[in-house]
Amino acid sequence: MRNRSALWPALALTAPLVLFLACAYALPFLGVALWSVTLPELGTGQYQRLVGDPLVLSVFLRTFRICLVVTVVAVAAAYAITYVWVRGSRLQRRILEICIFVPFWISLLTRAFGWLALLSNRGLFNSWMQALGLIDSPLALVRNEPSVIAGMVHVLIPFAVLPLASAMRAVDERVLLAARGMGASRLRIFWSVFLPLTLPGVIGATLIVFVFSLGFFVTPAILGGGRSIMVAELVYLRMFQSPDWGLGAAISVALVLIVAALMALLSRFAALALTGSGK
Repeated sequence: MRNRSALWPALALTAPLVLFLACAYALPFLGVALWSVTLPELGTGQYQRLVGDPLVLSVFLRTFRICLVVTVVAVAAAYAITYVWVRGSRLQRRILEICIFVPFWISLLTRAFGWLALLSNRGLFNSWMQALGLIDSPLALVRNEPSVIAGMVHVLIPFAVLPLASAMRAVDERVLLAARGMGASRLRIFWSVFLPLTLPGVIGATLIVFVFSLGFFVTPAILGGGRSIMVAELVYLRMFQSPDWGLGAAISVALVLIVAALMALLSRFAALALTGSGK
């Protein structure tokens, strides 16, 4: 009876959040799903077009390839930054705090144009290289996948730092001291003790970065210049420039379902890795 009496206040407190999520996410998604099977006519023709269209499939493959590279690079860079932030000197921590939190105050559009000003043919990098006599003509540093990856990594590193910092701060210092007292080197302590203890943060950062990167639109559109189109940009093109709302809706639904399946699979493997039950 006590558990039942405590259930109703909990439901009352969570009901507004559930209602908000339903109105903000569930209902719009159902509307898009309805478009995918009713526009321009009732049926699953748009999904058949999606599967049989080489352009759409190539965009999906490019998106997942870019997102995978971005995830690996961003999480690896964030791990090194977070390690210094958590375990560095006072001055190092203050400098890194500025570098981590200031980007949250700058819009994606501003950061994308910043990379464009840095890497374009007449940008700062090419101008300096030509002024120093290191190159004769500008290097093609934008409107390609590497520039898109660089811009996305820059945006997503701060998001990866936060779960990593939480995991690193939870590591018991006595465990590291015990390993050092048993004669382990610093490198051995890191690989055999510190890294496994921070694995939950690595998994959380990986999931956050990968999911966020799948929905990127502004950065790939500006830095890719139409040559490295990702799924979000393809949806925009189909919705507002073709216009082909049915196919755009089908692409959106397919992306959401693929992401949900991948997240469920990754969460399953993460649970097995953390509990050791998969051995």
